Amino acid sequence: MAVCINSAALNGIDALIIHIETRITPGVQYFIVGLPDESVKESLVRVESAICSTGLHMPRQKIVISMAPAGIRKQGALFDLPIALSILAASEQIDADLLDGLISVGELSLNGKLRPVNGVLSMALQAHKAGYNRMIVPIENAAEATLVDGLDVFGMPDLESVFNFLLERNPCTPVKNDTHCLRGIEPAIFPIDLSDIKGQAGMKRAMEIAAAGGHNLLMIGPPGSGKTMIARRLPTILPPLTLQESLEITRLYSISSKLDWSGLATVRPFRAPHHTASDIALVGGGTNAQPGEISLAHNGVLFLDELPEFERRVLEVLRQPLEERAITISRASFNNTYPAGFLFIAAMNPCPCGFYKNPYRKRTCTRVMIRKYARRLSGPLLDRIDLHVNVTPVNYSDLASSSAESSSAVIRQRVITAREVQVTRSGGTINAQITPEQTKKHCRLGVLEQELLIQAMEKQRLSARSYDRILKVARTIADLDGAINITLIHLSEAISFRCFDGEYFNL
Repeated sequence: MAVCINSAALNGIDALIIHIETRITPGVQYFIVGLPDESVKESLVRVESAICSTGLHMPRQKIVISMAPAGIRKQGALFDLPIALSILAASEQIDADLLDGLISVGELSLNGKLRPVNGVLSMALQAHKAGYNRMIVPIENAAEATLVDGLDVFGMPDLESVFNFLLERNPCTPVKNDTHCLRGIEPAIFPIDLSDIKGQAGMKRAMEIAAAGGHNLLMIGPPGSGKTMIARRLPTILPPLTLQESLEITRLYSISSKLDWSGLATVRPFRAPHHTASDIALVGGGTNAQPGEISLAHNGVLFLDELPEFERRVLEVLRQPLEERAITISRASFNNTYPAGFLFIAAMNPCPCGFYKNPYRKRTCTRVMIRKYARRLSGPLLDRIDLHVNVTPVNYSDLASSSAESSSAVIRQRVITAREVQVTRSGGTINAQITPEQTKKHCRLGVLEQELLIQAMEKQRLSARSYDRILKVARTIADLDGAINITLIHLSEAISFRCFDGEYFNL
């Protein structure tokens, strides 16, 4: 008779239930079927050693292990524990009925110790959704799995503890995790603050608009003007994470082996890959299909410094996720979709030498060199960046000033208020993500405003996408002002943030 127990496997950011059937018959060979990869095939060696090291009996007969659904490739060592339990149940060392309603995952060492695995939170969510009420995981993964309410999680150090627990020789209570809170996520405490920045009022204004409406931002300025310093302080003015956003971030970092906390994520991610990063590092993929930097920045900030230094091919892969807020990675053996709802911030020098339009340094670049440098960025990519801002060097009077600058907490409150207005008006969506129908409804212009936008479109040769972005930015500026309608002042400021479109391409 075949014994069936249950486990789980990752499928992108989500998980699916895997049923492991084991039959023991006369013979001498071991078989695993159901599209296992090499790490799963090798599990029988680890399982055999772990069972023997625990003092249990490894059957010396023909063992056939089937992993269903058979059409989905199984990867990783997380099936070691369920395979071991299925063998023990099939050889009648454990009553198979004890495994009903139980999900188990974990990698086994040769001496029977349980090692942590990736993606336990996603597996726990799927187990609860599928109706299972108990889950056995390595003790290091227990706190992560207990973030799912309604699921009894048992963290175990080794195979012997699991065996004794199932036989009720070692009574064990479910692990409790008090680190998460269903009331919401408390605002994070940051060691940096926007008040650290002296001067740069225009840049701070652009940051506030970007945070309030979820708009992408490109900073153009000479070296040393504070672009990176300002960008790193953007998370300090973003609204606190919601519970759903926190769960999504925690799941992504769990499946990527980057989870270094025992509870929910409380800080929005800030990812800043180097300009030598490959397209796979940015979007994800590889042999084992890991999320890339754009997914690790989900619900946070993706910052690309020295934007023109990135390979053109790498930058072009950003176009789809900037529009769809998700990335689908298709290969011959898998097709995974990862979320990629990030706030895109980029910085660049205005020219190869960095001193174009610098009032204190003379540039050494020709107009041809500046134009060639600017055209490393494609028009379609620039169209997807709502705010283009010239950053000027900070002068001495600003640096030496003792006047107090606005703190991140003050600006964050204005951002939160503006976002609440947007969510109420559009039914849960911020301005950067509203649909064309919502744009027509909520971004209406008066006669004078329409004439101003027509002039800007003709003078700067703006595209239809740029037109749409200007309207959304103007709506955000109006929301920050508490205005019901978009006025000439709001629209003029929004148009001023399209400096890159005409200035650099028409040199």
